[in-house]
Amino acid sequence: MIGSLGLPEIILLVILVIILFGGKKIPEVFKGLGEGIKNFKQAMSSDDNEKKEKDKDKNSDD
Repeated sequence: MIGSLGLPEIILLVILVIILFGGKKIPEVFKGLGEGIKNFKQAMSSDDNEKKEKDKDKNSDD
């Protein structure tokens, strides 16, 4: 889906972001977005670790 975006589409998106948020707000927006992605990844890895521990405990009970 993203691979189908060409240079004109990307330029248009950048212009729209600048118009909507302004030049001063963009770093704040992307900082918040980055923190959100980081938290999401941590939560996903935490869930994976919990599943592995449950499987490990289940197998050790046998």
